[in-house]
Amino acid sequence: MSGKRFEPPEVATGSIVVAETGAGKFAQYLLDGRHALVADEPADVGGDDTGPGPYELLLMSLGACTSMTLRLYATRKQIPLERVIVRLRHAKRYPDDCKDCADKPVMLDHIEREIELVGALDDGQRARLLEMADKCPVHRTLTSKIVIDTKLV
Repeated sequence: MSGKRFEPPEVATGSIVVAETGAGKFAQYLLDGRHALVADEPADVGGDDTGPGPYELLLMSLGACTSMTLRLYATRKQIPLERVIVRLRHAKRYPDDCKDCADKPVMLDHIEREIELVGALDDGQRARLLEMADKCPVHRTLTSKIVIDTKLV
């Protein structure tokens, strides 16, 4: 990296642009035309920790979508949900059925999601909200087949 700081590039409406900031080894602008965020890697892997890392951003997206989905559902069904708190962790783990594989190790991405529901909810409402968590659009995207088309411009 040359050490030269770059200005954020232009962003067309409806697009996301990610571009190096020029500050540090890994810092990135995250732009959507309305908001500007920064991503980076933690110091222990060579970054400057000026923002969340890629997996942290992924978990934040899932957590935000989960919470928003539950809020939307609770409002629509008049469930007395006062607050949603979502805690997430990501790890790469060996699948149980491949612990003794002779081939190269296979790693499985594992996301642990804990949802805290605050409010005077009965067991049925809590169970229904838990079911709805898996229906959030980001959860559905992450658990479906994804096609990413990549090209140089």
